[in-house]
Amino acid sequence: MALDRQAVSRQSDPGEAVLRQAASDEAAVRQAPPSQAALRQAAEDQLTQRQATLRAEQREALCAAAVRALTGDASLHYREGRLCRDMRPLPLHAPHLRTDPQQDDFASLRGAADGAALRLMHSDAALHSRLCPTDRVERLVFELLEQLRCETQTPPGMPGLVQNLRDRFEAWSQAFYRSGLAEDHLGILLYTVAQIAWSRLTGWPVLEETEGLIEATRAAIVPVLGVSLAGLRRHRAEQGAFAVHALELARLVGDMIRAVRAEALDDAKDDPQENDDKAPRTAFSLWFDVEDDEYKDMAVALTGKSRVLDASEQGYRAFTTRYDREIVPGVLVRKALLSEFRERLDERVAAQGINVARLAHALKAALAISQRDGWSFGEEHGRIDGRRLAQLVSSPAERRLFRLERNTLMADCVVAFLIDCSGSMKAHIEPVATMVDILTRALDQAGVTTEVLGFTTGAWNGGRARLDWLAHGRPPHPGRLNELSHLVFKDADRSWRRARTDIAALFKADLFREGVDGEAVDWACGRLVARPEARRILIVISDGSPMDSATGQANDAFYLDNHLKAVVARHEASRDVEVLGLGVGLDLSPYYRRCLAVDLSVPPDMKLFAEIVGWIGGGGRARKG
Repeated sequence: MALDRQAVSRQSDPGEAVLRQAASDEAAVRQAPPSQAALRQAAEDQLTQRQATLRAEQREALCAAAVRALTGDASLHYREGRLCRDMRPLPLHAPHLRTDPQQDDFASLRGAADGAALRLMHSDAALHSRLCPTDRVERLVFELLEQLRCETQTPPGMPGLVQNLRDRFEAWSQAFYRSGLAEDHLGILLYTVAQIAWSRLTGWPVLEETEGLIEATRAAIVPVLGVSLAGLRRHRAEQGAFAVHALELARLVGDMIRAVRAEALDDAKDDPQENDDKAPRTAFSLWFDVEDDEYKDMAVALTGKSRVLDASEQGYRAFTTRYDREIVPGVLVRKALLSEFRERLDERVAAQGINVARLAHALKAALAISQRDGWSFGEEHGRIDGRRLAQLVSSPAERRLFRLERNTLMADCVVAFLIDCSGSMKAHIEPVATMVDILTRALDQAGVTTEVLGFTTGAWNGGRARLDWLAHGRPPHPGRLNELSHLVFKDADRSWRRARTDIAALFKADLFREGVDGEAVDWACGRLVARPEARRILIVISDGSPMDSATGQANDAFYLDNHLKAVVARHEASRDVEVLGLGVGLDLSPYYRRCLAVDLSVPPDMKLFAEIVGWIGGGGRARKG
């Protein structure tokens, strides 16, 4: 399959219109009077960050298109520099495949994308996993060698792809060298192995900038590794035969590193302080470890393919909607009990000691945009104010005859919190309610419109909807089979102060049953789309996958999961609402492109809120373990 590198690079910018608008906004911001220097600087910083984010998204989109074109796999996409399939990062652990879309140039990103595509095309993942050694260092070397082998299997007639691969490896090599990681024995040994293996397999010379640095190490290790290196080049077209020599080379390198470590420990016996100083540097020299540590601290939501949904011509459906309800939980709780709930929530909020004013300022800076707000008169430069011409006649020395457009940061934004009120969330509801109450109050102070919503079911195991299905003779694959309850704790037209008591209805224990996430997200997005604000953000707070036992039993286990994925993908494609997933002790990345996993076993603190602010405003993926 041929792919014209220049043609891909000439594809239209999906964020071009937004970038033009951002440039227009930037020009307007620069006209602000000197007295508003701080405001102008904040607006310029925000515009710069927004433009960088848009360019990073464009680059990722182009790289993903190139990977899909090479592999023929339409489910591949990039997220924060990681190649993903159906929202899950692929296990590509070679160090030079890790990129930063906001820091690396496009040639480097394309090289990493082309390398990932070749890995998927020419490497048997099951065989590689079965052969992978258990020692950490040996696994590192084995991963690198397999990736370099795949990068030699370039399709004919694609010199641009070959150059992309070279650019990416050399960029990674320069970054590794300039970071100082090659200054200790282990770092320079691993770096030298990477350079000579790359040169032997691809035929390219080692990086000229570091050739002198590695010369002594290369002369020392090549006699030991020479046979294995020759075998790598001879069998680079066959994964199984190549693996024999790759494993042997990895073992030899592992032996060398263990010998260096043992020698260092012997030398440090008489100087424990020296040993303590070297330990962090030794650990840091292995920064490109093959373990996927980013996802080890949090469990990942379990999902899969829905056979019923894929086979259905009409797609997702509900057997009946006659029992679905939209409820205001605050009116279902006795006033005295609701007041007790509010006091309980206030005590938890006070115990956290969160500076709400500071949080509001941070949220406003993250979400506000610069907008024209009238005129500033009596200025010494700008446009002539016709109303002051008479003053010029009477006072020829008067200079304050001009006017300037006044700009101010305004948060033209609405943020909705959609809380999963399924049974398992009952155990987390106190810290969740505390977090939501603090954020809602801070957003209200920042001038951001907010909603606090929830979703659950009207009954366990289907309720009246399932009884109707049974009465109709149990037709196969009935679709969603429960009665939905969509909850409104605070609507957008009420301030936090007026709705604060109703928010405490989150403590109502009998709300928590089962959850149909996809329809709840669609409902919440519909509410936001009806709002006049320019930016709309929905934050879904959940601790698990969609779960309704009646629906799962009558269809299949992943029926609701796949509908949730489809709903989120549709809103991401239309860009009408930004849908974010906040996982409570769970990584929700199978469902939400933008997600944050938090551990609420400890009360939320200012550090967590700062990370949430950056996540909401910046649009990137983050984690909090």
